[in-house]
Amino acid sequence: MFSPTLLITDDDAGFRETLRDVLEPEGFRTFLAEDGLKAFEIVKTEPVHVVLLDMHMPCIDGLETIRLVHEIKPQLPCILLSAALDEMIVKAAEELLAFSVLSKPCSRKQITSVVRHALKTAYSF
Repeated sequence: MFSPTLLITDDDAGFRETLRDVLEPEGFRTFLAEDGLKAFEIVKTEPVHVVLLDMHMPCIDGLETIRLVHEIKPQLPCILLSAALDEMIVKAAEELLAFSVLSKPCSRKQITSVVRHALKTAYSF
């Protein structure tokens, strides 16, 4: 059976693992990355269907990571998450064609719903 692959990118290991623990029982495979550069390397080498990104990370932030990802895979849905969400971040994410922007913390239902919607919209599954 096919399992869509998600890339969870956050510099907080606890948050990465919590998202993995929420999403894997829903039938998703996951890759974990601690920063945007690692995420970009994974996108270049692994089959990833949706990228979840924290906004504030070392090396490069979530917005810059979306820009890099979309340079090589323009249709790959990217979901930006931030505990410090403001209008500037939302506007910049929209300009980079982020699939969605979510405020941290988000509920299990909310993150699962957005991921499923991204998969349905991008791949019809």
